[in-house]
Amino acid sequence: MNYRMIFYLSGQILRVLGILMLLPIVTALIYNEPASRNAFAVTALVLIAAGTLITLKKPENKSMYNREGLATVAFAWLIVSVFGAIPFFLSGEIPNFADCIFEMTSGFTTTGSTILTDIEAMSKSCLMWRSFSHFLGGMGVLVFMLAILPHNDTRTMHIVRAESPGPTVGKLVSKMSFSVRILYGMYIALTVLETVFLLFGGMTFFEAINHAFATAGTGGFGVTNGSIADYDSVYIDVVITVFMMLFGVNFSLYYLLLMKKFTQVFKNEELRVFLCICLASMLIIAVNIMDIYGSFWQGLRYSSFQVFSTVSTTGFATADFTTWPILSQIILILLMFVGGCAGSTGGGLKVMRIMLLFKIAIKEIRCVLNPRAIVTVKCDGKAIDKDVVRGVSSYFVLFAFLMAFSILLLSLDGHDVGTTTTAVITCLNNVGPGIGEISPSGNFSIFSDWAKLLLSVDMLLGRLEIYPLLVLFTIRRNK
Repeated sequence: MNYRMIFYLSGQILRVLGILMLLPIVTALIYNEPASRNAFAVTALVLIAAGTLITLKKPENKSMYNREGLATVAFAWLIVSVFGAIPFFLSGEIPNFADCIFEMTSGFTTTGSTILTDIEAMSKSCLMWRSFSHFLGGMGVLVFMLAILPHNDTRTMHIVRAESPGPTVGKLVSKMSFSVRILYGMYIALTVLETVFLLFGGMTFFEAINHAFATAGTGGFGVTNGSIADYDSVYIDVVITVFMMLFGVNFSLYYLLLMKKFTQVFKNEELRVFLCICLASMLIIAVNIMDIYGSFWQGLRYSSFQVFSTVSTTGFATADFTTWPILSQIILILLMFVGGCAGSTGGGLKVMRIMLLFKIAIKEIRCVLNPRAIVTVKCDGKAIDKDVVRGVSSYFVLFAFLMAFSILLLSLDGHDVGTTTTAVITCLNNVGPGIGEISPSGNFSIFSDWAKLLLSVDMLLGRLEIYPLLVLFTIRRNK
Protein backbone atom coordinates (compact mmCIF):
# COMPACT_ATOMS: atom_id res chain seq x y z
CA MET A 1 0.00 0.00 0.00
CA ASN A 2 1.45 3.36 -1.07
CA TYR A 3 0.49 5.41 2.00
CA ARG A 4 2.55 8.44 0.99
CA MET A 5 0.65 8.78 -2.28
CA ILE A 6 -2.70 8.48 -0.49
CA PHE A 7 -1.59 11.15 2.00
CA TYR A 8 -0.39 13.40 -0.84
CA LEU A 9 -3.70 13.12 -2.72
CA SER A 10 -5.57 13.82 0.53
CA GLY A 11 -3.64 17.09 0.78
CA GLN A 12 -4.77 18.02 -2.72
CA ILE A 13 -8.35 17.26 -1.75
CA LEU A 14 -8.13 19.53 1.31
CA ARG A 15 -6.79 22.35 -0.83
CA VAL A 16 -9.43 21.94 -3.54
CA LEU A 17 -12.19 21.75 -0.90
CA GLY A 18 -10.97 25.03 0.58
CA ILE A 19 -10.93 26.71 -2.84
CA LEU A 20 -14.45 25.47 -3.58
CA MET A 21 -15.70 27.29 -0.49
CA LEU A 22 -15.22 30.52 -2.44
CA LEU A 23 -18.72 29.98 -3.85
CA PRO A 24 -20.54 30.19 -0.47
CA ILE A 25 -18.18 33.03 0.54
CA VAL A 26 -19.22 35.05 -2.53
CA THR A 27 -22.86 34.17 -1.80
CA ALA A 28 -22.43 35.45 1.79
CA LEU A 29 -20.94 38.70 0.47
CA ILE A 30 -23.84 39.20 -1.96
CA TYR A 31 -26.49 38.60 0.71
CA ASN A 32 -24.58 40.33 3.52
CA GLU A 33 -24.17 37.34 5.84
CA PRO A 34 -21.09 38.09 7.97
CA ALA A 35 -21.35 35.09 10.32
CA SER A 36 -21.43 32.46 7.60
CA ARG A 37 -18.93 34.43 5.49
CA ASN A 38 -16.40 34.34 8.33
CA ALA A 39 -17.08 30.65 9.01
CA PHE A 40 -16.45 29.67 5.40
CA ALA A 41 -13.46 32.00 5.07
CA VAL A 42 -11.70 30.64 8.17
CA THR A 43 -12.38 27.04 7.17
CA ALA A 44 -11.21 27.67 3.60
CA LEU A 45 -7.94 29.30 4.71
CA VAL A 46 -7.15 26.46 7.12
CA LEU A 47 -7.91 23.80 4.51
CA ILE A 48 -5.85 25.52 1.81
CA ALA A 49 -2.93 26.01 4.19
CA ALA A 50 -3.05 22.42 5.44
CA GLY A 51 -3.39 21.04 1.93
CA THR A 52 -0.47 23.15 0.68
CA LEU A 53 1.79 21.96 3.50
CA ILE A 54 0.89 18.31 2.87
CA THR A 55 1.58 18.59 -0.87
CA LEU A 56 4.87 20.53 -0.63
CA LYS A 57 6.85 17.32 -0.95
CA LYS A 58 5.77 14.95 -3.67
CA PRO A 59 6.18 11.24 -2.93
CA GLU A 60 9.02 9.51 -4.78
CA ASN A 61 6.88 6.46 -5.45
CA LYS A 62 3.82 7.72 -7.36
CA SER A 63 2.47 4.31 -8.30
CA MET A 64 -1.16 3.61 -7.60
CA TYR A 65 -3.14 0.43 -8.12
CA ASN A 66 -6.67 -0.73 -7.42
CA ARG A 67 -6.14 -1.07 -3.64
CA GLU A 68 -4.70 2.45 -3.33
CA GLY A 69 -7.49 3.80 -5.54
CA LEU A 70 -10.18 2.33 -3.30
CA ALA A 71 -8.51 3.57 -0.09
CA THR A 72 -7.93 7.06 -1.53
CA VAL A 73 -11.54 7.43 -2.60
CA ALA A 74 -12.88 6.28 0.79
CA PHE A 75 -10.51 8.56 2.71
CA ALA A 76 -11.35 11.50 0.43
CA TRP A 77 -15.07 11.15 1.06
CA LEU A 78 -14.54 11.00 4.81
CA ILE A 79 -12.43 14.16 4.56
CA VAL A 80 -14.98 16.19 2.59
CA SER A 81 -17.87 15.01 4.76
CA VAL A 82 -16.16 16.04 8.02
CA PHE A 83 -14.27 19.16 6.94
CA GLY A 84 -17.08 20.34 4.68
CA ALA A 85 -19.35 20.35 7.74
CA ILE A 86 -17.18 22.74 9.79
CA PRO A 87 -18.68 26.02 8.43
CA PHE A 88 -22.16 24.94 9.54
CA PHE A 89 -20.82 24.51 13.08
CA LEU A 90 -18.66 27.66 13.17
CA SER A 91 -21.49 29.85 11.90
CA GLY A 92 -23.79 28.48 14.60
CA GLU A 93 -26.48 27.59 12.07
CA ILE A 94 -26.25 23.90 13.00
CA PRO A 95 -24.94 23.87 16.60
CA ASN A 96 -24.65 20.06 16.94
CA PHE A 97 -21.57 18.74 15.09
CA ALA A 98 -23.14 15.28 14.57
CA ASP A 99 -25.96 17.09 12.74
CA CYS A 100 -23.38 18.99 10.68
CA ILE A 101 -21.68 15.76 9.63
CA PHE A 102 -25.02 14.14 8.75
CA GLU A 103 -26.09 17.13 6.64
CA MET A 104 -22.78 17.36 4.80
CA THR A 105 -22.50 13.62 4.23
CA SER A 106 -26.04 13.69 2.89
CA GLY A 107 -24.99 16.54 0.60
CA PHE A 108 -21.83 15.02 -0.87
CA THR A 109 -23.32 11.52 -1.20
CA THR A 110 -26.32 13.16 -2.96
CA THR A 111 -28.74 11.53 -0.52
CA GLY A 112 -30.72 14.66 0.34
CA SER A 113 -31.87 13.54 3.80
CA THR A 114 -31.83 16.47 6.21
CA ILE A 115 -31.93 17.22 9.92
CA LEU A 116 -33.11 20.82 9.32
CA THR A 117 -36.53 21.66 10.72
CA ASP A 118 -36.65 25.12 9.13
CA ILE A 119 -34.69 25.26 5.88
CA GLU A 120 -35.77 28.82 5.08
CA ALA A 121 -34.13 30.06 8.31
CA MET A 122 -30.70 29.03 6.97
CA SER A 123 -28.41 31.61 5.40
CA LYS A 124 -28.22 31.74 1.62
CA SER A 125 -24.52 30.83 1.71
CA CYS A 126 -25.14 27.66 3.73
CA LEU A 127 -28.00 26.69 1.42
CA MET A 128 -25.70 27.23 -1.56
CA TRP A 129 -23.00 25.04 0.01
CA ARG A 130 -25.53 22.26 0.65
CA SER A 131 -26.72 22.27 -2.97
CA PHE A 132 -23.21 22.68 -4.39
CA SER A 133 -22.12 19.61 -2.44
CA HIS A 134 -24.73 17.65 -4.44
CA PHE A 135 -23.19 18.92 -7.67
CA LEU A 136 -19.69 17.93 -6.55
CA GLY A 137 -20.75 14.53 -5.25
CA GLY A 138 -22.90 13.65 -8.24
CA MET A 139 -20.03 12.83 -10.60
CA GLY A 140 -17.63 12.19 -7.72
CA VAL A 141 -15.43 14.40 -5.56
CA LEU A 142 -12.21 12.93 -6.90
CA VAL A 143 -13.52 12.81 -10.46
CA PHE A 144 -14.04 16.58 -10.18
CA MET A 145 -10.46 17.00 -9.00
CA LEU A 146 -9.16 14.82 -11.82
CA ALA A 147 -11.17 16.87 -14.32
CA ILE A 148 -9.44 20.12 -13.35
CA LEU A 149 -5.95 18.88 -12.41
CA PRO A 150 -3.46 16.99 -14.61
CA HIS A 151 -2.93 13.40 -13.48
CA ASN A 152 -1.30 10.19 -14.61
CA ASP A 153 -3.84 8.24 -16.72
CA THR A 154 -3.27 4.94 -14.91
CA ARG A 155 -3.85 6.60 -11.54
CA THR A 156 -6.95 8.28 -12.93
CA MET A 157 -8.35 4.94 -14.05
CA HIS A 158 -8.01 3.33 -10.62
CA ILE A 159 -9.62 6.31 -8.89
CA VAL A 160 -12.50 6.58 -11.37
CA ARG A 161 -13.16 2.83 -11.08
CA ALA A 162 -13.33 3.14 -7.30
CA GLU A 163 -15.61 6.19 -7.29
CA SER A 164 -17.92 5.72 -10.28
CA PRO A 165 -21.30 4.04 -9.76
CA GLY A 166 -22.10 0.78 -11.51
CA PRO A 167 -20.64 -2.69 -12.05
CA THR A 168 -18.30 -1.58 -14.88
CA VAL A 169 -16.40 1.55 -15.89
CA GLY A 170 -15.22 2.19 -19.43
CA LYS A 171 -13.48 4.91 -21.39
CA LEU A 172 -15.18 7.21 -23.86
CA VAL A 173 -11.86 7.91 -25.57
CA SER A 174 -8.42 6.31 -25.38
CA LYS A 175 -7.28 8.36 -22.35
CA MET A 176 -9.31 8.14 -19.14
CA SER A 177 -8.32 11.71 -18.17
CA PHE A 178 -9.92 13.00 -21.40
CA SER A 179 -12.99 10.84 -20.76
CA VAL A 180 -13.41 12.45 -17.34
CA ARG A 181 -13.29 15.94 -18.85
CA ILE A 182 -15.82 15.01 -21.54
CA LEU A 183 -18.20 13.63 -18.92
CA TYR A 184 -17.84 16.73 -16.74
CA GLY A 185 -18.40 18.97 -19.76
CA MET A 186 -21.73 17.26 -20.46
CA TYR A 187 -22.60 17.35 -16.75
CA ILE A 188 -22.02 21.11 -16.56
CA ALA A 189 -23.87 21.75 -19.83
CA LEU A 190 -26.99 19.93 -18.59
CA THR A 191 -26.84 21.81 -15.28
CA VAL A 192 -26.63 25.18 -17.03
CA LEU A 193 -29.49 24.21 -19.34
CA GLU A 194 -31.73 23.28 -16.42
CA THR A 195 -30.89 26.55 -14.66
CA VAL A 196 -32.03 28.50 -17.73
CA PHE A 197 -35.28 26.53 -17.99
CA LEU A 198 -36.03 27.11 -14.29
CA LEU A 199 -35.42 30.83 -14.69
CA PHE A 200 -38.12 30.87 -17.38
CA GLY A 201 -40.40 29.20 -14.84
CA GLY A 202 -40.23 32.19 -12.51
CA MET A 203 -37.52 31.05 -10.10
CA THR A 204 -34.90 33.56 -8.96
CA PHE A 205 -31.32 32.85 -10.06
CA PHE A 206 -30.47 31.67 -6.52
CA GLU A 207 -33.39 29.23 -6.51
CA ALA A 208 -32.72 28.04 -10.06
CA ILE A 209 -29.00 27.32 -9.58
CA ASN A 210 -29.61 25.57 -6.25
CA HIS A 211 -32.27 23.30 -7.70
CA ALA A 212 -30.16 22.66 -10.80
CA PHE A 213 -27.21 21.62 -8.58
CA ALA A 214 -29.51 19.35 -6.57
CA THR A 215 -31.05 17.80 -9.69
CA ALA A 216 -27.69 17.31 -11.43
CA GLY A 217 -26.30 15.41 -8.46
CA THR A 218 -29.68 13.67 -7.98
CA GLY A 219 -29.50 14.92 -4.40
CA GLY A 220 -32.71 16.77 -3.60
CA PHE A 221 -31.76 19.54 -1.18
CA GLY A 222 -34.17 22.45 -1.66
CA VAL A 223 -34.26 26.04 -0.43
CA THR A 224 -37.80 25.96 0.98
CA ASN A 225 -39.43 23.82 3.64
CA GLY A 226 -41.94 22.31 1.21
CA SER A 227 -39.42 21.36 -1.52
CA ILE A 228 -40.77 21.68 -5.08
CA ALA A 229 -44.37 21.54 -3.82
CA ASP A 230 -44.02 25.15 -2.63
CA TYR A 231 -43.84 26.38 -6.25
CA ASP A 232 -47.07 24.61 -7.29
CA SER A 233 -46.12 24.99 -10.95
CA VAL A 234 -46.80 22.43 -13.68
CA TYR A 235 -43.98 23.96 -15.76
CA ILE A 236 -41.39 23.60 -12.97
CA ASP A 237 -42.62 20.07 -12.20
CA VAL A 238 -42.16 19.06 -15.85
CA VAL A 239 -38.72 20.67 -16.20
CA ILE A 240 -37.35 19.02 -13.07
CA THR A 241 -38.97 15.68 -13.96
CA VAL A 242 -37.27 15.69 -17.37
CA PHE A 243 -33.88 16.57 -15.93
CA MET A 244 -34.16 13.99 -13.14
CA MET A 245 -34.70 11.45 -15.91
CA LEU A 246 -31.70 12.79 -17.89
CA PHE A 247 -29.37 12.67 -14.90
CA GLY A 248 -30.55 9.14 -14.11
CA VAL A 249 -29.29 7.89 -17.49
CA ASN A 250 -25.77 6.63 -18.23
CA PHE A 251 -23.73 9.65 -19.34
CA SER A 252 -21.86 7.53 -21.87
CA LEU A 253 -25.06 7.49 -23.94
CA TYR A 254 -24.93 11.27 -24.28
CA TYR A 255 -21.45 10.96 -25.73
CA LEU A 256 -22.79 8.43 -28.24
CA LEU A 257 -25.52 10.92 -29.17
CA LEU A 258 -22.89 13.60 -29.73
CA MET A 259 -21.02 11.16 -31.96
CA LYS A 260 -24.34 10.56 -33.84
CA LYS A 261 -24.37 6.87 -32.90
CA PHE A 262 -28.12 6.89 -32.41
CA THR A 263 -28.61 3.18 -33.08
CA GLN A 264 -26.32 2.20 -30.19
CA VAL A 265 -28.27 4.46 -27.84
CA PHE A 266 -31.70 3.11 -28.82
CA LYS A 267 -30.45 -0.47 -28.60
CA ASN A 268 -29.04 0.02 -25.11
CA GLU A 269 -30.81 -2.59 -23.00
CA GLU A 270 -30.32 -0.84 -19.66
CA LEU A 271 -31.88 2.38 -20.98
CA ARG A 272 -34.91 0.51 -22.32
CA VAL A 273 -35.42 -1.35 -19.04
CA PHE A 274 -34.99 1.90 -17.06
CA LEU A 275 -37.63 3.72 -19.12
CA CYS A 276 -40.03 0.75 -19.04
CA ILE A 277 -39.78 0.51 -15.24
CA CYS A 278 -40.47 4.24 -14.93
CA LEU A 279 -43.37 4.23 -17.41
CA ALA A 280 -45.06 1.23 -15.79
CA SER A 281 -44.63 2.71 -12.28
CA MET A 282 -45.99 6.10 -13.39
CA LEU A 283 -49.13 4.62 -14.93
CA ILE A 284 -49.91 2.26 -12.05
CA ILE A 285 -49.45 4.99 -9.42
CA ALA A 286 -51.42 7.53 -11.51
CA VAL A 287 -54.41 5.17 -11.63
CA ASN A 288 -53.96 4.36 -7.93
CA ILE A 289 -54.00 8.03 -6.82
CA MET A 290 -56.35 9.59 -9.43
CA ASP A 291 -59.22 9.72 -6.92
CA ILE A 292 -57.06 11.81 -4.56
CA TYR A 293 -56.27 14.43 -7.23
CA GLY A 294 -59.56 14.39 -9.15
CA SER A 295 -58.37 13.07 -12.52
CA PHE A 296 -55.95 10.66 -14.17
CA TRP A 297 -53.90 13.52 -15.65
CA GLN A 298 -53.43 15.22 -12.30
CA GLY A 299 -52.50 11.85 -10.85
CA LEU A 300 -50.00 11.39 -13.70
CA ARG A 301 -48.46 14.80 -12.95
CA TYR A 302 -47.69 13.82 -9.36
CA SER A 303 -46.84 10.18 -10.07
CA SER A 304 -44.37 10.99 -12.87
CA PHE A 305 -42.54 13.51 -10.71
CA GLN A 306 -42.34 11.20 -7.71
CA VAL A 307 -41.36 8.16 -9.76
CA PHE A 308 -38.42 9.91 -11.43
CA SER A 309 -37.50 11.61 -8.16
CA THR A 310 -37.35 8.21 -6.45
CA VAL A 311 -35.79 6.06 -9.17
CA SER A 312 -33.12 8.69 -9.89
CA THR A 313 -32.70 8.95 -6.07
CA THR A 314 -33.08 12.74 -6.24
CA GLY A 315 -35.61 12.94 -3.42
CA PHE A 316 -37.52 16.08 -4.41
CA ALA A 317 -41.22 16.06 -3.53
CA THR A 318 -44.35 17.73 -4.87
CA ALA A 319 -46.56 15.74 -2.50
CA ASP A 320 -46.32 13.71 0.69
CA PHE A 321 -46.46 10.23 -0.83
CA THR A 322 -46.99 8.65 2.60
CA THR A 323 -50.63 9.78 2.29
CA TRP A 324 -50.99 7.78 -0.96
CA PRO A 325 -52.45 4.24 -1.06
CA ILE A 326 -50.19 1.41 0.12
CA LEU A 327 -49.67 0.10 -3.44
CA SER A 328 -48.14 3.41 -4.53
CA GLN A 329 -45.92 3.57 -1.44
CA ILE A 330 -44.66 0.01 -1.99
CA ILE A 331 -43.81 0.77 -5.64
CA LEU A 332 -41.82 3.84 -4.59
CA ILE A 333 -39.94 1.84 -1.92
CA LEU A 334 -39.03 -0.78 -4.55
CA LEU A 335 -37.85 1.99 -6.90
CA MET A 336 -35.48 3.17 -4.15
CA PHE A 337 -33.61 -0.10 -4.56
CA VAL A 338 -33.59 0.03 -8.36
CA GLY A 339 -31.99 3.47 -8.65
CA GLY A 340 -30.63 5.02 -11.84
CA CYS A 341 -28.51 3.58 -14.62
CA ALA A 342 -24.87 2.63 -14.17
CA GLY A 343 -22.69 5.62 -15.05
CA SER A 344 -25.37 8.13 -13.99
CA THR A 345 -25.42 10.36 -10.92
CA GLY A 346 -28.25 8.28 -9.42
CA GLY A 347 -27.94 5.95 -6.45
CA GLY A 348 -29.55 2.61 -5.62
CA LEU A 349 -28.45 -0.81 -6.81
CA LYS A 350 -28.52 0.45 -10.45
CA VAL A 351 -30.68 -0.86 -13.25
CA MET A 352 -27.74 -2.78 -14.74
CA ARG A 353 -27.28 -4.82 -11.55
CA ILE A 354 -31.02 -5.51 -11.30
CA MET A 355 -30.99 -6.73 -14.92
CA LEU A 356 -27.96 -8.94 -14.36
CA LEU A 357 -29.34 -10.39 -11.12
CA PHE A 358 -32.56 -11.31 -12.94
CA LYS A 359 -30.60 -12.89 -15.81
CA ILE A 360 -28.37 -14.79 -13.37
CA ALA A 361 -31.51 -16.20 -11.70
CA ILE A 362 -32.93 -17.24 -15.09
CA LYS A 363 -29.60 -18.87 -15.98
CA GLU A 364 -29.59 -20.91 -12.76
CA ILE A 365 -33.17 -22.07 -13.35
CA ARG A 366 -32.29 -23.18 -16.88
CA CYS A 367 -29.20 -25.02 -15.59
CA VAL A 368 -31.29 -26.85 -12.98
CA LEU A 369 -33.81 -27.90 -15.65
CA ASN A 370 -31.09 -28.88 -18.10
CA PRO A 371 -27.73 -29.52 -16.33
CA ARG A 372 -25.91 -30.03 -19.63
CA ALA A 373 -26.97 -26.70 -21.07
CA ILE A 374 -24.29 -24.04 -21.56
CA VAL A 375 -25.97 -20.78 -20.62
CA THR A 376 -24.26 -17.39 -20.68
CA VAL A 377 -25.47 -14.11 -19.22
CA LYS A 378 -25.80 -11.53 -21.99
CA CYS A 379 -26.47 -7.81 -22.15
CA ASP A 380 -26.90 -5.83 -25.39
CA GLY A 381 -26.33 -9.11 -27.21
CA LYS A 382 -22.86 -9.58 -25.72
CA ALA A 383 -21.76 -12.15 -23.15
CA ILE A 384 -21.00 -10.61 -19.76
CA ASP A 385 -17.60 -11.44 -18.29
CA LYS A 386 -17.76 -14.02 -15.49
CA ASP A 387 -15.92 -11.65 -13.14
CA VAL A 388 -18.63 -9.03 -13.62
CA VAL A 389 -21.37 -11.61 -12.98
CA ARG A 390 -19.62 -12.81 -9.82
CA GLY A 391 -19.06 -9.20 -8.72
CA VAL A 392 -22.75 -8.33 -9.11
CA SER A 393 -23.82 -11.34 -7.05
CA SER A 394 -21.24 -10.59 -4.33
CA TYR A 395 -22.25 -6.94 -4.20
CA PHE A 396 -25.92 -7.83 -3.73
CA VAL A 397 -25.10 -10.20 -0.85
CA LEU A 398 -22.96 -7.54 0.86
CA PHE A 399 -25.63 -4.89 0.28
CA ALA A 400 -28.37 -7.08 1.79
CA PHE A 401 -26.23 -7.98 4.80
CA LEU A 402 -25.25 -4.37 5.53
CA MET A 403 -28.85 -3.22 5.14
CA ALA A 404 -30.14 -5.87 7.58
CA PHE A 405 -27.34 -5.15 10.06
CA SER A 406 -27.97 -1.38 9.92
CA ILE A 407 -31.71 -1.86 10.44
CA LEU A 408 -31.03 -4.00 13.51
CA LEU A 409 -28.67 -1.38 14.96
CA LEU A 410 -31.00 1.53 14.18
CA SER A 411 -33.91 -0.27 15.84
CA LEU A 412 -32.14 0.42 19.15
CA ASP A 413 -32.98 4.11 18.66
CA GLY A 414 -36.62 3.31 19.40
CA HIS A 415 -38.60 4.41 16.34
CA ASP A 416 -41.43 2.63 14.54
CA VAL A 417 -40.78 -0.10 11.96
CA GLY A 418 -41.56 2.05 8.91
CA THR A 419 -39.30 4.89 10.02
CA THR A 420 -36.43 2.60 11.06
CA THR A 421 -36.51 0.40 7.97
CA THR A 422 -36.90 3.13 5.36
CA ALA A 423 -34.31 5.36 7.07
CA VAL A 424 -31.68 2.72 6.32
CA ILE A 425 -33.10 1.98 2.86
CA THR A 426 -33.20 5.64 1.84
CA CYS A 427 -29.69 6.37 3.18
CA LEU A 428 -28.06 3.22 1.80
CA ASN A 429 -29.64 3.93 -1.62
CA ASN A 430 -28.97 7.71 -1.37
CA VAL A 431 -32.63 8.61 -1.94
CA GLY A 432 -33.62 11.15 0.75
CA PRO A 433 -37.10 10.90 2.28
CA GLY A 434 -38.64 7.73 3.65
CA ILE A 435 -41.83 6.57 5.36
CA GLY A 436 -43.25 7.50 8.77
CA GLU A 437 -41.46 10.22 10.70
CA ILE A 438 -38.98 10.80 7.84
CA SER A 439 -41.59 11.34 5.11
CA PRO A 440 -41.26 14.42 2.83
CA SER A 441 -43.03 16.43 5.53
CA GLY A 442 -40.62 15.19 8.25
CA ASN A 443 -36.84 15.07 8.72
CA PHE A 444 -34.02 13.10 10.34
CA SER A 445 -33.62 15.31 13.44
CA ILE A 446 -35.64 12.70 15.36
CA PHE A 447 -32.64 10.35 15.53
CA SER A 448 -29.99 10.39 18.26
CA ASP A 449 -26.42 11.47 17.46
CA TRP A 450 -25.06 7.92 17.21
CA ALA A 451 -27.93 6.96 14.89
CA LYS A 452 -27.20 9.93 12.63
CA LEU A 453 -23.55 8.86 12.42
CA LEU A 454 -24.65 5.30 11.60
CA LEU A 455 -26.88 6.62 8.81
CA SER A 456 -24.00 8.81 7.61
CA VAL A 457 -21.87 5.69 7.23
CA ASP A 458 -24.74 4.05 5.35
CA MET A 459 -24.86 7.01 2.97
CA LEU A 460 -21.12 6.68 2.29
CA LEU A 461 -21.42 2.92 1.82
CA GLY A 462 -24.23 3.43 -0.67
CA ARG A 463 -22.56 6.21 -2.66
CA LEU A 464 -19.17 4.47 -2.83
CA GLU A 465 -20.81 1.09 -3.38
CA ILE A 466 -19.36 -0.54 -0.27
CA TYR A 467 -15.90 -1.70 -1.36
CA PRO A 468 -13.83 1.49 -0.87
CA LEU A 469 -14.89 1.84 2.76
CA LEU A 470 -14.30 -1.85 3.43
CA VAL A 471 -10.79 -1.55 2.00
CA LEU A 472 -10.09 1.55 4.10
CA PHE A 473 -11.12 -0.20 7.31
CA THR A 474 -9.20 -3.39 6.55
CA ILE A 475 -5.89 -2.12 5.17
CA ARG A 476 -2.69 -3.43 6.74
CA ARG A 477 0.81 -2.18 6.21
CA ASN A 478 2.62 -4.39 3.72
CA LYS A 479 5.65 -6.19 5.12
